[in-house]
Amino acid sequence: MNIVVLVKQVPDTYSERKLHDADHTLDRDSADAVLDEINERAVEEALLIKEAQGGNVTVLCVGPARATEAIRKALSMGADSAVHVSDDSLHGADVLQTAKVLAKAIGTVDDVDLVIAGNEATDGTSGTVPAIIAELLGLPQLTHARKVEIDGGVVKVERETTDEGLTHLQASLPAVISVSEKINEPRYPSFKGIMAAKKKPVSTLTVADLGIDAGEIGLANAWSTVLDVAPKPPRTSGEKAEDDGSGGTKIAEYLIAQKLI
Repeated sequence: MNIVVLVKQVPDTYSERKLHDADHTLDRDSADAVLDEINERAVEEALLIKEAQGGNVTVLCVGPARATEAIRKALSMGADSAVHVSDDSLHGADVLQTAKVLAKAIGTVDDVDLVIAGNEATDGTSGTVPAIIAELLGLPQLTHARKVEIDGGVVKVERETTDEGLTHLQASLPAVISVSEKINEPRYPSFKGIMAAKKKPVSTLTVADLGIDAGEIGLANAWSTVLDVAPKPPRTSGEKAEDDGSGGTKIAEYLIAQKLI
């Protein structure tokens, strides 16, 4: 079972996140960077499948040189190897361009049986990349999985649809799946795993290596761009109604003005 796991380095949600003034793209250097938590769960699921079925786990990341930190964490958890697509021309790439690059990079891995991704990254939260990749590769997609089972050449997925509803999906391998936060609890890298990760192979590719013209990607060719940004306005204090005998009337008048009653 050869599994590719898509991982991404994102700004820590506990850090202050900013956009560049010039082009309104994410300023990744202004915040601490971490392996996205949902990607840790995707790696964990791949490792569980490998432990049950045997095989190989390759992590795939598109990002700047700094993203090697996230890659090494995935390797320290137990993944076998990694592919890192790093190219300055990807600055400002939208989800369509990112999915295209990821799909091409998946093609550099031999005999892929399963592609596992998180349902959405915490920096962009588009939630569409796994589905776009499946479309580009011509593979079935099973998204938002909270449980995954491999039965021979078939992958079975349990998806939560409501508080009490479940959907059961299955498809023939190879396939693309995305996992939700309920899929598992990711393991912590051991000291042995951290040391072993330093020796695991990481293949670094450019977009040219993938047969993609750098002039066709990046912010200038993105289908979606940020036109303007403004800081969130400071929180204002609420209105206070002094109860001098007419407090109830004042509250009712306020609610009527807000069209709440």
